[in-house]
Amino acid sequence: MSEKYAARSRAVAARVLDGEMIIMSATDSTLFSLNDVATIIWQSADGQTPLSLIVRDRICVEFDVAQEDAYRDAKAFTEKLASHGILQVSDQPIRDDEPTGSVRR
Repeated sequence: MSEKYAARSRAVAARVLDGEMIIMSATDSTLFSLNDVATIIWQSADGQTPLSLIVRDRICVEFDVAQEDAYRDAKAFTEKLASHGILQVSDQPIRDDEPTGSVRR
């Protein structure tokens, strides 16, 4: 399993409204409403914490889910948001000075 890192784009609008995380893509104005698991991933996406640790330490602790299943779903979710410019996804830790919205492999 190759490790993935995710960082939030600075070019989005994100707010919690009535307990629900809402994100709007600046590139295509797509609006995303995140469930509890997706919100954990979004809030934890600092570019330095491996996705596998976010899954293991946050998602699997709070929800009754197998780590392999949760990682597979988290990886697909981060790649979907990256395709909209909402997250940056990389195989390496992401520095703050890298362009937002890009995908490194």
